[in-house]
Amino acid sequence: MRCGVELTAYLVNESRARMPELAEDPLAAAWIPESDRPAVRELWAEFAGTVYPHDDLVVSLRGRFIADTLARALEKDPDTVLVVCGAGFSSYPWLLPFRTAIEVDLPDMIAAKQARTAELVASGALPERDVHHHAADLAGAASREELAALVRKAADGRPVAYVAEGLVFYLPPDEARAVVGLGAEFGPCAVTAVSYWPAAAAGSQVLADQRTWFRSRSVPEDASYLTHHGLTELLGDGIEDCGPEDLQRRYLGRIDVPESELIPEYVAVSWHNSARGVPGQGVPGRANGATR
Repeated sequence: MRCGVELTAYLVNESRARMPELAEDPLAAAWIPESDRPAVRELWAEFAGTVYPHDDLVVSLRGRFIADTLARALEKDPDTVLVVCGAGFSSYPWLLPFRTAIEVDLPDMIAAKQARTAELVASGALPERDVHHHAADLAGAASREELAALVRKAADGRPVAYVAEGLVFYLPPDEARAVVGLGAEFGPCAVTAVSYWPAAAAGSQVLADQRTWFRSRSVPEDASYLTHHGLTELLGDGIEDCGPEDLQRRYLGRIDVPESELIPEYVAVSWHNSARGVPGQGVPGRANGATR
């Protein structure tokens, strides 16, 4: 079993696999090798008992909202290029018909993603996709500049949909802000979607319990928190900023678990043009993905 931040990728996929109708990610479980599944389930149960038992809800809501946002971007322009930072074992390039996608993560995570992708494509579980895997530590300015140049070359003037998911809270404050605004360096960026923890939730008991658990698993305890105002300074006004209760209302029509009992993960979406979709309300094209 992996240690450090990489192991959180397994937790994310196990969480999404536990709520398939909400997450709408039929590939979530497939990314976990069969030999690792018992250990991943045990790890998830340990996390649920030690930190909180609702990671399946939070992570599924986050992924659903981001996927629906990306579907809107494709609906507007089918040539949109997808860039996902903190890609982990996310399925977006295979759930949606992006013609080109770039996945970015730490070197060990990218190596694992490449290997598992090859296995799943060979078995027929994944369709062939033009997906580029790029290993980078985005805490470094040089790595961010290298990624921006790579994206500009790959996109070649096409619009970019930029996702930074499950990432910025692991970075120091200045670097977190730089990653949030990185889409501006990609050329014509159509939409940015960023998941983050709000500054107002820094004292959350659930986050405190998670820090303790992280310490036992060699995951960095330090975290960066952002504010809505800070995000508007980076991404512009008119951000759609949704927390766990907002997303429950959107997708469940009710609040099953109050935010005080959850990891307070918010998703901010900024459309960088006049066309704005409303994710989750009749999203044409989701059913056109190869795995639907």
